[in-house]
Amino acid sequence: QVQLVESGGGLVQAGGSLRLSCAASGRSISSYAMGWFRQAPGKGREFVAAVTYNSGSTYYADSVKGRFTISRDNAKNTVYLEMNSLKPEDTAVYYCARSGYGSGSYAITASAGYNDWGQGTQVTVSS
Repeated sequence: QVQLVESGGGLVQAGGSLRLSCAASGRSISSYAMGWFRQAPGKGREFVAAVTYNSGSTYYADSVKGRFTISRDNAKNTVYLEMNSLKPEDTAVYYCARSGYGSGSYAITASAGYNDWGQGTQVTVSS
């Protein structure tokens, strides 16, 4: 099992930027795809972004495409989510997750494809 700890959340004005980090421990994540999901108040958890085990491919929800960038550093066992041009509708708790797969768009763009989850970090975007 992998332990995941997110950091970097906070309060930002619309149009601003934040960089989330997800530090993994207990096991190397280098063989697994990693993803970010979010859950806004009163809504279900939704896919945000995913990166394959070797950073060969990245996937994004349409709502964040062009504004968010997912990346990973396997040497540091860490995944990042760079968020730019933030909007109030991006307000949510953001979760990092480890997939049971190394790649495969269908598997790693849905929460069912993930085995380990962090506790989440709050992102609040004010208008």
